Amino acid sequence: MKLRQFGLVAGAFCAAVLASNSAIAADKPLQVATDAAYAPFESQNEKKEIVGFDVEVLTAAAAKSGLKTKFINTPWEGIFATLGTGDRDVVASAVTITDERKQSMDFSDPYFEAKQLIAVGPKSKVVKFADLKDKKVGVQTGTTGDEVVQKLLGKTNPNIKRFESTPLALKELLNGGVDAVVADNGVVVNFIANNKNDKLKTIDDATFAKEYYGFAVKKGNKALLEKLNKGIAAIKADGSYAKIYKKYFGN
Repeated sequence: MKLRQFGLVAGAFCAAVLASNSAIAADKPLQVATDAAYAPFESQNEKKEIVGFDVEVLTAAAAKSGLKTKFINTPWEGIFATLGTGDRDVVASAVTITDERKQSMDFSDPYFEAKQLIAVGPKSKVVKFADLKDKKVGVQTGTTGDEVVQKLLGKTNPNIKRFESTPLALKELLNGGVDAVVADNGVVVNFIANNKNDKLKTIDDATFAKEYYGFAVKKGNKALLEKLNKGIAAIKADGSYAKIYKKYFGN
């Protein structure tokens, strides 16, 4: 946006204010990056519309502050860079809040609790995470599942098989290309529920820590963050969040 300058100081000040608030202008939808291959959190329906738990939660939370949302399918690899470039205002894509990520972006209050889950074939003898030490393990590139498997197998271990999405990793498990998949529980459970005939098993290992999802914004965008947090608190208080949660995950 170009501004008519009313003096160098005043012009610079106005430009800075407008730049910092552009993402929360009421007449401009939030540009939301999401990797729509992660059902039930975000995926595309038959009409190519982006739908899912994250979509409904963020839309409802934003509405509490008078904001609209526009979800844009964005590949996971490079998704966070869109915040820095200004191409996206928010990343809403089942993003786990981690100390490392906090260094380069800011997060809303948590809106979902998750943990890693292991998926294996029906005849697998794997019963705990440590059993994967000498197995071929599928993960989605750059996820917390990728990180925990690296800690067990080693960062450069060729037995770590990386995929663009968790469903692709799970399909490779069905095809016998990997021995197990480690990924967020919500996605694994949803995939297995929709592929019951394949009889995949899940293993919940006690060593996996709880994780919390948050909506990511550009580092320092406090104005937008405050509005998102206000909205999250509001939909939890009025029961809207509970209804959305029940729709996707039951009670």
